[in-house]
Amino acid sequence: MGQPLHLTGTIVVGDGAELDECWVVEGRLTLDPPPGEAREVQGWVLPGLVDVHCHVGLGAEGAVSVEEAEVQAKADRDTGVLLIRDAGSPQDNRWVQQRSDLPRLIRAGHHLARPKRYLRYYGRELDDVAELPQAMAEEAAYGDGWVKIVADWIDRSEGADSDLRPLWPADVLAEGVAAAHEAGARVTAHAFSREVVDDLLDAGIDGIEHGTGMTADHIAEAARRRVPVTPTLLQVGFFADFAEQAGAKYPRYAERMRAMHARRHEQVRAFHEAGVPLLMGSDAGGTISHGSLPAELAEVARAGVPAADVVAAASWRAREILGVRGVGEGAPADVVVYAEDPREDVAVLARPRAVVLRGELY
Repeated sequence: MGQPLHLTGTIVVGDGAELDECWVVEGRLTLDPPPGEAREVQGWVLPGLVDVHCHVGLGAEGAVSVEEAEVQAKADRDTGVLLIRDAGSPQDNRWVQQRSDLPRLIRAGHHLARPKRYLRYYGRELDDVAELPQAMAEEAAYGDGWVKIVADWIDRSEGADSDLRPLWPADVLAEGVAAAHEAGARVTAHAFSREVVDDLLDAGIDGIEHGTGMTADHIAEAARRRVPVTPTLLQVGFFADFAEQAGAKYPRYAERMRAMHARRHEQVRAFHEAGVPLLMGSDAGGTISHGSLPAELAEVARAGVPAADVVAAASWRAREILGVRGVGEGAPADVVVYAEDPREDVAVLARPRAVVLRGELY
C-alpha cells in the first residue's frame, strides 16, 4: 500500500451525515490519524460512484477481448465509478475481480433471453421457455447474487403488428424468480413495455431496468414494495432512432418507442415523486461508451430529479441496496474527491479531483 492519505473538507457519509476529515491507511478508511506523514487530499469526498447497469466485456458484436474489457473498466474507474453491478455479459469477467486497479464488480452472469428475441450474441438464449427456472438457478450460482433476465423485446414474427412482447409466460417467470431466490440471488429484468410489468411485480422481481412502460399504478406498487428502478436515460434517448429504423415495417413498435422517448423525462420524475428507489446505470457496453455514468446522472437531473438525490442514488444509497459499505471506520477506501459539491451541481461529477480505489490514488 502507498502513503497514507489525509482526506479533509466535507466527507459525505450518507443522507445528512458528514465528517470533516478521515484517513486512508492500508487500503481502509479510519478516523484515527496514523503516525508519520500523510498526503493531503482536500475537497468534497463521496463514497465511490456505483454503475448498476454496466456491461464489462460486452461490445456491439457480443463478447470483446480481455484487453478491451480492461480498457472499459478503467474508463469507468477514471470517472469515479468504483463499484459496478454488471447487468449481464457474454464474457466470463470474473478476472476483473482479481485486479486491484479495476472497479469492484458484482456479476449478474449472462442475460437470459430467447432466440431472435434479443440482440444477437449478447445473452444466453433458451430454446424452450420451460428452461427458464433451471437457467436462473444456474446463473444464480454463476453470478454474485444477481440474475439478469430479458423480460420483453420486439417479436418480429407478427409482421406489421410486431411490437414489444413478454418473452416468458407469467407462471414460468414466477417459477424462475422463485428458483433464483431459493439459490440466494436477486433478480433484475430488462423491461421496456407496459404489459410485462404486472408479471414481474407478481413474480416478486427485485429490480427493473429501464421501466419505460410503467404506468402510475406500476410506479405506486414499485414504490410500496421498494423495488428499485434504473432509468438508463442514455439508452432511452435512442428510442427515437429505434423507431426510425423500424420505419413502416413495424409501425406499432415504432409508435410505441416514439411515445416512450417523448415522455422519458416525465417518467423519471414520476419515479422520483412516487418514492421509487432509483438506481443509476449507464448501460455501457454495445452502443454506449464506458465512462458514461456522469452523463447519465446529468440526464437524470435534467429530467427534474434534484441533484442531491441523483448523487445519493449513484453513491451511498446504491451501496446500501447492493449491500456494499460506503464511508465509515474500517470500510474499504473507495472514494471520489471533487473540487466542488456535486450535490449542488451534478456537472461536477464529470470532473473528479481524485479517485481512491482500495486505498490507491488515481
